[in-house]
Amino acid sequence: MKIVKYLIVFVLLIGLGISAWFYYPQYQIHQMKKHAVAAVNKSSDQVSYLNYYRNAKTSQIHHLAIGDSIIRGVGAGKNENFVSLFSSKLAEQTAKQIEFQNQGINGITSSELDDLVQEGRFDESIKQSDIVTINVGGNDILRMANGQNFRTVIQSYDQLQTTFSKNLSEITSRITKLNPKVTIVFLELYNPLSPDDQLYPLADKMLPKWNVNIYEVAHKVPGSIVIETTKVINGDHLQNLSPDGVHPNLAGYTAISEQMIYQFKHQFRKSTV
Repeated sequence: MKIVKYLIVFVLLIGLGISAWFYYPQYQIHQMKKHAVAAVNKSSDQVSYLNYYRNAKTSQIHHLAIGDSIIRGVGAGKNENFVSLFSSKLAEQTAKQIEFQNQGINGITSSELDDLVQEGRFDESIKQSDIVTINVGGNDILRMANGQNFRTVIQSYDQLQTTFSKNLSEITSRITKLNPKVTIVFLELYNPLSPDDQLYPLADKMLPKWNVNIYEVAHKVPGSIVIETTKVINGDHLQNLSPDGVHPNLAGYTAISEQMIYQFKHQFRKSTV
């Protein structure tokens, strides 16, 4: 009888552990958002990201975007990527000229992007930029999962996150060293799977754990914002995906750019000084 009791307790503990592994990341993200808002609210000179650029004493705003195929705009036509769409919307909202550079590279991982940043590939552009947008990490997961069985993927996930977090931290550190006043825009990693896919529930629980890394890095950079891409690209908005089922289409990139503008309007920018 004691053995049965111990087994029941053991199973319950395992269940609680798995639940915590799945749901604690969502709680962490919520708390980081809450703390970020509280930190800005303590400041007497609250200003939204949009008003920050609207009131800037310059007629031009420079926007640099680096990262993977999502930055590049795969899945939509020329000039239909979210970088150009967002820049166009920002120009309308601020009545300023937006000069943007799209330096997205198809298939690039966070380690490869980190190497390019540390080598100085983007130094001059970073120095001149008012906004630097970063999207990277999806290819880290895809390369790890390619040809691997399910068990191996799960076992490698934590180490992959550690490497990704290190890379993203190094990238942002160099950017802020070169340009302390720049706004860094990060994008969440979204789940492109259909709810009918047997792996959808697992991916939907694991991605918040991945996105925690992005929020943690952003939390250390005063002038930064994380765009909630998962609100517009998810199982309820599959119409925003291109036929390849991974990249956004024009509707998806438009939705991301609109989400960026929404957050620029409603989130306050913490001073970098």
